[in-house]
Amino acid sequence: QVQLVESGGGSVQAGGSLRLSCAASGSRASSNIMGWYRQVPGKQRDLVADITSGGRTNYADSVKGRFTISGENAKNTVYLQMNNLKPEDTALYYCRQVMGILGTYWSQGTQVLVSS
Repeated sequence: QVQLVESGGGSVQAGGSLRLSCAASGSRASSNIMGWYRQVPGKQRDLVADITSGGRTNYADSVKGRFTISGENAKNTVYLQMNNLKPEDTALYYCRQVMGILGTYWSQGTQVLVSS
């Protein structure tokens, strides 16, 4: 069974940095798309950034220039480097991996708290 294990969340002051990572285990299949989403209470889960197996990236306008997504296809691992964090980046961050015919998988979520 595929499981996504993430790490790297935490608390930081505005202007600081955090790096999230998410690794898939339980399958030798490769991920077609790996991405990060975030959600605050009472709101929908929104895309932060994603990356295809070919390396094409896509970012939400609110994080362009501050966040960088990268991936290691061979390890089904995706990273999110978050710089110049703002209080509005505070949210529960989820990793999502699309693994072809195996389907789409989500992580449990990791909290990012940015204080002003």
